[in-house]
Amino acid sequence: MTITTPEGLEIPNQPFEGYIFDNDGTLALSMALHFEAWIHAYKKNGATFTLNRDFAQSLAGVCMLETVRRVNDHFSESLDPEQVVADQEAFYRDNLHRVSPNPPVVDLAKRVAATHPVGVASGGVWETVTKTLEAIGLRELFEVVVTQDQVENSKPAPDLFLEAAKRMGVEPSKCLVIEDGQLGIQAAEAAGMHSVLIEGG
Repeated sequence: MTITTPEGLEIPNQPFEGYIFDNDGTLALSMALHFEAWIHAYKKNGATFTLNRDFAQSLAGVCMLETVRRVNDHFSESLDPEQVVADQEAFYRDNLHRVSPNPPVVDLAKRVAATHPVGVASGGVWETVTKTLEAIGLRELFEVVVTQDQVENSKPAPDLFLEAAKRMGVEPSKCLVIEDGQLGIQAAEAAGMHSVLIEGG
């Protein structure tokens, strides 16, 4: 694993045959908006706690319903996961115009896509992930997009990455994953893939 910063990407010097990108915080600088959307949704549903950014980031990659369940456990709440997620998604989509691409990661994606299969593996839901990719001008770049509603288990389980590799027609051991979350790195390792952890946004 190579740790990099937003200013540039250091890719391991190996002959990878496929590249899998996380979406939020990796291709798209969307984590701040997602965090704002979570705060809005929890408050709308009567939450009594104050959500911490570090705690929220630690759940990056976890499926959204499971995120609410874990937040409920952590803060001893009983919020309805489906309603909270619906409110979070609505707020986020209403503000998609505020999301921008992450230049070094997008540059890498465009460069490798010219010669290799590329895919997106995201803990988000299909509609929101694809709309985000559209908003940053990348939807047409990725034929393979795998989201939490298409697999049994989200990150840190390897399901998302294994499904992406399968659809790309590339052996997992020959894939490189680009991620901004520790759970995503764990998922890549569980899938037998190489990975790069970036400092996302």
